[in-house]
Amino acid sequence: MTDHAAPEQPTSCEGCALVPPRRAFFRDLGLAAMGALLMAGMPAELAAAFEPREVVALRRFGGDPSYPVPAADGVQIDKTNQVILVRWQNAVMAFNLSCPHQNTALRWTERKGEFTCPKHKSRYQPDGTFIAGRATRNMDRFSLTHVGTGIVVHVDAMHKSDDDKSGWASSVVRL
Repeated sequence: MTDHAAPEQPTSCEGCALVPPRRAFFRDLGLAAMGALLMAGMPAELAAAFEPREVVALRRFGGDPSYPVPAADGVQIDKTNQVILVRWQNAVMAFNLSCPHQNTALRWTERKGEFTCPKHKSRYQPDGTFIAGRATRNMDRFSLTHVGTGIVVHVDAMHKSDDDKSGWASSVVRL
């Protein structure tokens, strides 16, 4: 009788191709499905429900929050500090989260590339300029400062386009 040794069995999973956990699989599947819906074109109501990226201030300079300079055009919202940070056409601007009409939180509609007020349907360009609706002025801008790789938003220095045209116009950091 010949003695054959059994093949050596691995004792650890090092080097094994692991199957992702079930939750991660379904999360990735859901993200892929949402991406497919976006590419196929979904109803405007569903597209408007997707929120821009939420951010948290990195640190504070006194009472003023600081954020990294956005790497690309887009919208970031810090709900804690009521700040909308926008990079658009090589400029960064910071806005009050509330609509100037009746202080309802504004929403970003990626498909249309504009801010909208869900209460009375006022619309604004990415730079805060009023387009249409019940509001009577542009979105309120905060003063900001470019410090190294960050943007400091001066939340106590808010400019209303109808009261402070030059302050509103100068509250932009050019990149």
